Amino acid sequence: MKSVQINRYGGSEVIEINQSIPEPAVSAGKVLVSVKAASVNPADWKIREGGLQQMIQLQFPSTMGMDFSGVIKQVGEGVSNSEFNQGDEVYGQAGVVNGGSGAFAEMALAKTETIANKPKRLSHAEAAALPLVGVSAWRALVENIGLSKGQKILIHGGAGGIGSIAIQLAKHLGAYVATTVSTNDKQFVQEFGADQVIDYKTQNFEDMIHDYDAVFDTVGGDTYRRSFKVLKKGSGIIVSMLEQPDPQLMDQHGVKAIFQFTQADSERLTKVAKWVDENKDIRINIAFSLDEAGEALDYQKDVHPRGKVVLTV
Repeated sequence: MKSVQINRYGGSEVIEINQSIPEPAVSAGKVLVSVKAASVNPADWKIREGGLQQMIQLQFPSTMGMDFSGVIKQVGEGVSNSEFNQGDEVYGQAGVVNGGSGAFAEMALAKTETIANKPKRLSHAEAAALPLVGVSAWRALVENIGLSKGQKILIHGGAGGIGSIAIQLAKHLGAYVATTVSTNDKQFVQEFGADQVIDYKTQNFEDMIHDYDAVFDTVGGDTYRRSFKVLKKGSGIIVSMLEQPDPQLMDQHGVKAIFQFTQADSERLTKVAKWVDENKDIRINIAFSLDEAGEALDYQKDVHPRGKVVLTV
C-alpha cells in the first residue's frame, strides 16, 4: 500500500511517498480502515520537523498524519458489533501519537476510542477535516466556556481550521461572535455567521470590544495577553490552544484562563457528528492528493490557509 513516511526529522525534503508498505495487521481493540481522505493539522508539520519530540517520540520509519475519514475493512479482537463493524464509515484520528499507524496512507489502524461514525451529511474529504478542529471547538465552547444564548465571544483566527468551526458552533449556541482575521478573510468569516469582523492587521480588537463573556484563542503570543482586556471582570473566561494560564493577568483582570490540549475521542466525535448532521455544512477549501503530502504540510505551515487542508487518498 501507499504511505507518506519520514525516516528523520526535517523539512519537506524528509517526506517519502512509499509505494509498497505492508498493510498494518489489525490488533485487539483496533480497526483497520481503508482511508478515503486525511487532513493536515499544524501538529503534523511540527512533528515532521521534530518540534514535539519531548511529547512525541517517533520510531522511524514513521507514517505521518492524524485526522482521517474512511471505511472499516477489518475489526480487531474485543471490538463488539455494537461498536463498529466491517463496512462502517468512520472518522477520527489514526496518528501514531493516538495509538494508530498513521493516517497519511491507503490503510490505517485506529483505536476504537479515537473514532466515531462519520457525519452522514459530509463527504469523506469534509469529514476528514473535522476531528481535531471539531472536537477543539466543542471542548472550548461547550465544555470549558459553557457558551449560551445571548453571550458574547471573541474568536481569534476565525478563518483557520478551528476558528471557522468555532464561529459556526458559537452561532448555533446563540452567541454574538466577534472574530479577528486578515483583510482578505472578512467576507469568508461573515459567511459563517460572524457578527463583528476585526482586521488584526489594521485594527486593535481591545479598543473595539469590551465586556465580553469569553475569548477562544487559537493565535497565542501578544494576542493572548491583550485578550484579557476585553473580558468581563469577575466572570470572563479565556480558553487558549497555545498559551498556559497567566496567574498575574488572571488576578489583574479578575477572569478565568484555561489551556486546552485536544485529542479526539469517540464521545466528543459522536457529539460533533450529531451537531453537523442536524445543523451545519462544513466547508473545505483546499485539497491535495496523497502524493502531494509534502507540499500540503508546507502549505499548512507557511500560508495559514482558510479552513482545512485535506489529502484525498
